[in-house]
Amino acid sequence: MHTHEARAAFARWSSRVGDDWYGDDPHLDAILATYRPALDRAPFAHFGTVSARRIDALARETNRDENLPRLRRWDGQGNRIETVEFHPSYHEIGQLAYAAGPMSRYAAPGSELETLALLYLFAQNGEAGHACPMACTAGLIKILQASDCPRAPAWLERLLDPDYRRHYHGAQFLTEVQGGSDVGANALIARPAGDRWTLHGEKWFCSVVDAQLFLVSARAEGAPSGTRGVDAFVVPRLRDDGRVNDFEIRRLKYKLGTRSMASAELDFRGAEAWRVGDFRQTVEVVLNTSRLYNAVCSTAGLQRAFREAAIYAEERLAFGKPIGSFPTVARLLAGLRTEAIAARGLTFLLADVADRLALRTASPVEAGAWRMLVNLNKYWTAIAATRGIRDAIEVLGGNGAIEEFSVLPRLLRDMIVCEAWEGGHNVLCTQAWKDAAKLGLHEPMFEFLASVGGDHPRLEAAREHWSRLLAMPADDALWHVRDAADALRPAAQAAAIRHQSRCGRDPILDAAHDHLLATTTPGWDARDDRGLRERVARLSPPGRAGSQPAPAPR
Repeated sequence: MHTHEARAAFARWSSRVGDDWYGDDPHLDAILATYRPALDRAPFAHFGTVSARRIDALARETNRDENLPRLRRWDGQGNRIETVEFHPSYHEIGQLAYAAGPMSRYAAPGSELETLALLYLFAQNGEAGHACPMACTAGLIKILQASDCPRAPAWLERLLDPDYRRHYHGAQFLTEVQGGSDVGANALIARPAGDRWTLHGEKWFCSVVDAQLFLVSARAEGAPSGTRGVDAFVVPRLRDDGRVNDFEIRRLKYKLGTRSMASAELDFRGAEAWRVGDFRQTVEVVLNTSRLYNAVCSTAGLQRAFREAAIYAEERLAFGKPIGSFPTVARLLAGLRTEAIAARGLTFLLADVADRLALRTASPVEAGAWRMLVNLNKYWTAIAATRGIRDAIEVLGGNGAIEEFSVLPRLLRDMIVCEAWEGGHNVLCTQAWKDAAKLGLHEPMFEFLASVGGDHPRLEAAREHWSRLLAMPADDALWHVRDAADALRPAAQAAAIRHQSRCGRDPILDAAHDHLLATTTPGWDARDDRGLRERVARLSPPGRAGSQPAPAPR
């Protein structure tokens, strides 16, 4: 092969990756057909094209080192402005993304799945500076819709506005330097001031620090210690007279990933705030919303990684043939595709349940299952995303490490942040164990999974694993909570895949279901797996290397 031929192969790969991210994803169509059969899917098909063509190029531009957000503290006359300046490409992305209506759909309850389908298409470009603001804004919308705060209606009008020029971003400032998940250690003080409050103290991790509205946890002066004494407040960026509210940004965080979204450290120096609700109820809404958003972003990263690697494996030649024809690469790609389907399937099943909860039509079994699975699913998808993107980088070889060659290095950095945000792995697994031990929520979880995907020996084995865990003393059980969570993952994801395969929109789902269960069976040995080659062939995209059935092993 000559040099010009290799470069031509690179060009073909690059041109084929970005085209139509709805049309090349029949599983997403199967999800919408399963849960929203009457939904007009044309807007999703359109946004899939916009995300693949226009937003992809803009996301690459806005994430360049020289184009990252910058803090500007003062204007030319010496007035404090505490603003963040973005590259123009950031705002172009915002105009395209919000015009598709992800936030405006929240005006009517029961729109979570539709919103997350749009986010999924968008987030195949990584966080791109806007996925985190969408998650924060969605949580704030839900809080204000349930609040009696007199300012809520006016704020909601702007938060729901699809016009990016008028739209308000929401932010969530919960973390303080002395406590991350230990919110009861928070020390930010709220003091009454007529019909409002003033906030005094600091926040350590303030994502979307450019937002117009901040959702903040604070402790009323004199309130009891621990979580009981914490309340939820909203702080407008600007006071009624247009001046910056009384806060100062110390610095922007220099992060590993999600770098085109501005995170900061911030001091409140008497900023005006309005109480919007009990913190414990508020944080449950915003964290569970963010965990579902986080899972969607992770599964979007997996899908993008599979697409990049699969097409590259068809175009890239080694020793005279496409690298996808080598068994090691073919197996890796089949596993990556299966993980993308598994993560996507369970995440959107949970999005459908979230809508029924919002509409108050969910059963007690669904409500209990959702509380357990929204935590575990965030853990499962975040782990799978970083692992899957590393696999995709391996397919690209040395080229996979080059920032400008593909989006994969940026996606990996973003997904590592997804692992940390909205609850680390140990926190989420421990919370699931507590909900099972104290509330018995593992029982409705297993009942729900059996109802959607059919009872299966692997599901029964996972149930037994949890029963043994819950029979242990607490000090012993905590050594094994992640093992129980890991044992449940394939059974839960397989149930969702089976449920979505029944509509017949994606013939690959049955193969993914079987491959997921086969390769995660305890003691699995590929040498004894007589169906391995056939499943790998079925999971290869039509027309790509390895797509023809291979003979069964002898």
